[in-house]
Formats: sequence, structure tokens, C-alpha cells
Amino acid sequence: MNEELAADVLAALGNKTRLRLFKLLVKAGDDGLNVGEIRDLINVPGSTLQHHLATLSQSGLILQQRQGRTVMSSADYSMMRELLELLTEECCTGFTLAREDKAA
Repeated sequence: MNEELAADVLAALGNKTRLRLFKLLVKAGDDGLNVGEIRDLINVPGSTLQHHLATLSQSGLILQQRQGRTVMSSADYSMMRELLELLTEECCTGFTLAREDKAA
């Protein structure tokens, strides 16, 4: 994952409702949840929920699959892992600052 994509993904999570929604779908597992179940669990009006689901889907954080008349939403764990890898790949590796000592 490049930094530009990571910034877009993080921007999608930069909304309190979308963050709650994504965490809910992560908790739900691979089976995911349908719109009605999500609406009941996070108490968000349907039209607002659709907007948030679309934003998360466009960012690649969630997958949506039609099953008959129902649309199931689930977290895209591979995208989540890629984001986490980018954020942690250099964790605690340290760095050296180049400083010029100027004698007065």
C-alpha cells in the first residue's frame, strides 16, 4: 500500500460514525451484517448509513455482496492488514538525525 492510498483509507475512517461502523464489521467477522442489522446496532438512519457504507466501500475497507434482496457488508481484512503493515513496518527501528555542530 502506498502512502496516498493509506491517506484515503485513513480519511474514510476519520469520521466517528464510519469508524464505529468499521469496528462493528470487524467484530462481525467474515459473515458480515446486512444494512438492517447495522442500522439497529449503531442507530443511524438508513440514508446516512448508505452514505457511510459507500464511503467505506470506495476506500476499500469493506466488501459488499448481494445475497438475494439483501446486501451483506463485511470488513476487508486484507486491506486492514495492509494499512496496519504500512503504519507499523518501521516501528521502533530508530533513526539518526543529521545535525551540524556549529562552534560559536
